[in-house]
Amino acid sequence: MKLLSKNSLKFLEKYLNNPSPTGYEWEGQKIWMDYLRPYVDDFITDTYGSAVGVINPEAPYKVVIEGHSDEISWYVNYVTDNGLIYVIRNGGSDHQIAPSKWVNIHTKKGLVKGVFGWPAIHTRKSGKEEAPKLDNIFIDIGAKDKKEVEKMGVHVGCVITYPDTFQIINKNKFVCRAIDNRVGGFMIAEVGRLLHQNKIKLPFGLYITNAVQEEVGLHGAEMITQTIKPDVAIVTDVCHDTSTPMINQKEQGSIEMGKGPVISYAPAIQNKLREQIIKTAETKKIPFQRLASSRFTGTDTDAFAYSNGGVASALISLPLRYMHTTVEMVHKDDVENVIQMIYETLLTIHPNKGFSYFD
Repeated sequence: MKLLSKNSLKFLEKYLNNPSPTGYEWEGQKIWMDYLRPYVDDFITDTYGSAVGVINPEAPYKVVIEGHSDEISWYVNYVTDNGLIYVIRNGGSDHQIAPSKWVNIHTKKGLVKGVFGWPAIHTRKSGKEEAPKLDNIFIDIGAKDKKEVEKMGVHVGCVITYPDTFQIINKNKFVCRAIDNRVGGFMIAEVGRLLHQNKIKLPFGLYITNAVQEEVGLHGAEMITQTIKPDVAIVTDVCHDTSTPMINQKEQGSIEMGKGPVISYAPAIQNKLREQIIKTAETKKIPFQRLASSRFTGTDTDAFAYSNGGVASALISLPLRYMHTTVEMVHKDDVENVIQMIYETLLTIHPNKGFSYFD
């Protein structure tokens, strides 16, 4: 099903190209809210930057659809006397991809360009090469010494992002940094757009939620669920496409982009809600895959499920290649199918039919 309009893709590109490192998500949230504004009745925001577009805010029964808005990044941690910068993670940034990457350091004076340096191949000892590690990767901003670094506005605590931007390859593959999980915010916004476009009147309040700080422990979801106090939560995030080299499918499961959204099995997933999603997918002929998670999903699903005395929660994931790199890749068909799966599932939810195992 073709769901994405030219305007949708323009929004996705603008939203992805804007940096939203964990703890600094508000500019991205403004872009997201501006896009969603025509399709909702009201907004909720909180102290740390989570944003919620609300349809039917007066309704007592509340359903959340959720993605997270933050992306992995780095912090300036130490500046050497000769002006080189060492870093620590802000989220799960991958040290192995860092060498030779351009970076933007965010300062009060504006963006400062830099590069992750690395010794040239000619200077390294064959057979004894060091791998990139957190304690040996460094950023060079062209400064001659520490004083010049400080003069440029760079200091310990400045956040660092990659500048890589949105691309489409082979007509239907979206590639960018931060698709994890800016695409989740995009997909739930598209659900809101489709509900408005199709003049759907929901019998409950819908809380289209773009939470912050997922990459450092689900904290945005933990906060906003206490504000909303939902009855149901359908979360969307990304999961690993395991069809590429060097991934053990016996450990990671068998998931491939282009074969549909991924429905998760885990203790935090409410079984009746998950089965309703599966039944909806089968009825509407939406392809899907399955993934089992041991103990927890590692997504905002866990935060919603175990809040407010228990919230019926489910997770619909988008298969993604090369997670936490600057070339994360997803399939356009999967994006559209996640949107359709959430949209169609919402049409099956009714306040008089809860998800208790004892009804």
